[in-house]
Amino acid sequence: MSVSFAHTSHAALIPAGFLALGTFAIGTEGFMIAPLLPVMAEDFRMAVPTTALLVVVFTLVLALSSPVTTVATGRLPRRRVLLIAMSLFAVGNLTAALSSSFTALMGARIVMAIGAGLYVPAANGLAGVIVAQHMRGRALAIVSTGQTLAIALGLPLGGLIGHAFGWRATFLLVSAMSAAAIAGILTGIPGSAGREVSVPSFRERVLVIHQRQVLRLLAVSLFWSIGAFAAYPYLAEYLATVLLFGPLAITATVSLWGVSAAAGVLTGGIFNDRFGASRVVRWSLTLLGLSFLSLAILAGLPVTVALVPVLMAVALWGFTVWSFFPAQMSRLIGAGAPSQAPVALALNTSTMYFGFSVGSALGAAVLGTGAIWGIGLLAASAELIAVAVNAALVRTR
Repeated sequence: MSVSFAHTSHAALIPAGFLALGTFAIGTEGFMIAPLLPVMAEDFRMAVPTTALLVVVFTLVLALSSPVTTVATGRLPRRRVLLIAMSLFAVGNLTAALSSSFTALMGARIVMAIGAGLYVPAANGLAGVIVAQHMRGRALAIVSTGQTLAIALGLPLGGLIGHAFGWRATFLLVSAMSAAAIAGILTGIPGSAGREVSVPSFRERVLVIHQRQVLRLLAVSLFWSIGAFAAYPYLAEYLATVLLFGPLAITATVSLWGVSAAAGVLTGGIFNDRFGASRVVRWSLTLLGLSFLSLAILAGLPVTVALVPVLMAVALWGFTVWSFFPAQMSRLIGAGAPSQAPVALALNTSTMYFGFSVGSALGAAVLGTGAIWGIGLLAASAELIAVAVNAALVRTR
């Protein structure tokens, strides 16, 4: 039976579920590396800030390659693009699992970044046009939930496998997830899906950037993402230093973050449709900044005092950092003409991952000084700027 794309039926959300299989694999790989960085650093006899280049380079390559690969594959059927992207991602993970040096692992992560940079905007762009406008937030939330569920479900499994069999085994796990995503795309996404969606040229992308509304929205995404990745890659180091956590406790705490993130992205999508995107974005950014500020303050307290507040701050961080996402994407889709929505989403992906690269590099610099509390302060400062930019945007509108 073919999948119905009727705009008036909830069955239109079913393809978004198949698209989420790919974001599940990408999310598992992208987020599982944080608790494994100290293990990798020890294996390669490198400092954690140096090993963090695996995160910095991945996010930077994704940001730069995404618009190029999106345009290069613009004339191909959407399903074929998704299959190409996920195949690259699977090959990259398999190569990482077999890597014997830091250089080989870095090369594998570059291949993964190219595949992810092509898949994510293609999946989100397709999800945004196969449903009616009043269901757009939920469709985008379903695709995004693939990433957050990866943290809630895939990341703990990856962490356990990594500590039991070595970090290379986690890449084998993600390679298997990628194969499942390829099967899901073949099964659940018709070859004609998104046929009416045209991929714009570089010139058309530049014209969209020149729109003040889109540019300011991208600025909000930039500072949100800088704050998010100034802290996330170093969560394991923070927990080990501040709470004296070991590997299992770190994995459990990151899982708490992931469960909260999954709840946040679903709630953000529902609240977007019910209360409006601007209100969801404002409260998400504000509470996110407060959670980071709390982590900075709590870093100087005794373990017995800091334990529960830190876990609460981590849960709030996970919830708010992803409740922001579907609402922000909905605003980008609605910022211009419907034909410009894929451009805005692709630009947002590049902006977001560029922010991840900047944030993780700044976080590594702060961590290198030994001031673990400074990571929370840096992240909170970035979110404060995002709140200010968003407030100026709302006043202008």
